[in-house]
Amino acid sequence: MHAIILFAHGSRDPLWHKPIQAVAQRIEQRVAQQGESTVVRCAYLELTVPDLPTVAQQLVTEGATSLDVVPMFLGVGRHAREDLPALMQALRVAHPSVDISCQPAVGEREVLLDLLADIALGKLA
Repeated sequence: MHAIILFAHGSRDPLWHKPIQAVAQRIEQRVAQQGESTVVRCAYLELTVPDLPTVAQQLVTEGATSLDVVPMFLGVGRHAREDLPALMQALRVAHPSVDISCQPAVGEREVLLDLLADIALGKLA
């Protein structure tokens, strides 16, 4: 089983996680339409549960053989440069038989930057 983990910062505000969960729901809808068996979960660095190690462990227990972590960070600050690589290394040590990958932070993607520019210019409804 393949799994995607949307990894975000977290917040004390209970409504903060709703956009991340909305992305997860959209992924689930697309996967279902394509007939794939990818599982999607959300994990958070701090202030919100569950954290990345907990979600990874749950997925491995459920039978995941590959995990793809997607950092939902616009800026590539200390969390993306330092904390995330350390977490990824710990996951690989904890689950050596699982293929664990990490995509670049979403804020490093040209397509997202173009989309944000289009939104700011009012080009998208």
